Order: sequence, then C-alpha cells, then structure tokens
Amino acid sequence: MFEKYTPTVVATCFSVEALIESYKITNDETVLKETLTAANFVTQDLSRTPQGDGIIFSYSVKDGNNTVINASLLGAKILSYSFKYTNNKAHGALAKQAVRAACDLQEVDGSWIYGLLPVQSWKDSFHTGFNLEAIATYQQNTGDVTFQEYIKQGTVYYLEHFFEANGMPKYYHDKTYPIDIHCPAQVIVTLSKMNEFQPNERLLSKVLHWTIDHMQHKKGYFYYQYRQGISSKISYMRWSNAFMFNATAHYLLEINTTSHGS
Repeated sequence: MFEKYTPTVVATCFSVEALIESYKITNDETVLKETLTAANFVTQDLSRTPQGDGIIFSYSVKDGNNTVINASLLGAKILSYSFKYTNNKAHGALAKQAVRAACDLQEVDGSWIYGLLPVQSWKDSFHTGFNLEAIATYQQNTGDVTFQEYIKQGTVYYLEHFFEANGMPKYYHDKTYPIDIHCPAQVIVTLSKMNEFQPNERLLSKVLHWTIDHMQHKKGYFYYQYRQGISSKISYMRWSNAFMFNATAHYLLEINTTSHGS
C-alpha cells in the first residue's frame, strides 16, 4: 500500500491513454505535449532493475516495488507513446528493454505470474490482459513486431484459462472466486486494442451479458467483486465503474463498426 498522493506508473498510464484519446479528438497540441511529459516520470522517477536481457521498471517512486511485471509494461507503454509522437529513440529503446524482460518472464504455456516475489506467484485474469495490451500497444506505436509470438501464446492462454463457456470470468487460472470487475472489463478492452475483438465477439458478448446480469446494480453501477457467498457491491468510481464504462464503450464501438461494415 502507498501513502496518499504517491504517484504510480499504473495510474499515470491510465491518465496518459485517456489524454491521448482526447488529443486524437481535439488535435490540441498542448494536451499532447503535456501528456508526453509522463515519459519523464518513467525515465527519471522510476527505478530500473536488470532482468535477463532487459529491465523492470518500479511500480512507483518508492524503492523496492520493482517486481511487478504488468506495472513495468505500463511504463513501457508510456514510453512507446513518446516514441510514436516525438520519435524519441531513447524512449523507444527503453520501452523495448522492458518488453523484452516481460516476455522473457512469460512461461512456456503463455502465462505470466503477477510478480517476482514468492508472494506474487499467482496468475490472474486482468493483469494478464494488461500485459498483452501493453505489448501490443508497444508494437503498434513503434512498428517493432519482435514480440508477436509472445502475444499470440499469451492470448491463447488468457482466453482458455480465465473464461467459462457461459461467459463467466475467472479471477485466477486455477480458481474462480472472487471475480473482480476488472476481469470482464479488461478482456473486452484488451482484445479491442489488439484488433482481436471480431474473432472473439461471441465470447465477449457472453462475458458482457454475464457481467451485466451478475455484477450490475439496477441503478446502473457495477459491483467491485462477485463472490460465492455475499458479494462486495461497493460502487468504486475508478476501480469498478470507470473500467466497465470503458469496456462497454469499446464493445459498442466494435459492434457498431461490424454492423456498418456489413
């Protein structure tokens, strides 16, 4: 846990992506310029730990948080946006090092553990989605498709181990509960950003409908976690609702594109 107002690469990356989308709509160069200063946060404020042939970025400015694979990849994602819009080759090279380390840590079956500490050895759904989306975004932003096979293997594992046939999302690869709202939300966003929505539309439709049926309150907000006993029906703006609103937006965009295309 971090003290209030401690900057993390995770929250920073989410903000960067939202602002980049804003720039695409408004073409406001000031927005883009200020957004890309987040790359300085990654290069100047996060620590780097050698890992194989690459590096792992720390989770935050606090030392010792340098073991979380998805957090490091989100740092790489930020740097890849800097490369895309400014052609900063140093940022592109650093991003590749972080992606290389993460891919080296992928297991033979395509899975990832959460982190490198003994207490971080679990495998879960939405952090796997973070990893895949980040690597795919790196490739899209840089044109470097070196890691495509890792994405392919990871995607197969993701879809085969974290979702039931009826659309029910699982939290862990080896057990279901508690189902965090990130699990159904992230798969829609991940596959949409990876341009893999259409081949998996049937599954994603089931996931979304299962989530609406089991994790949405009649007032419209989404629950934090679904459990076998008493579910946690807390309405978190960022953790629950923002992720599901983002997911449903991606879903509707994909569906509308399909209907217009046909």
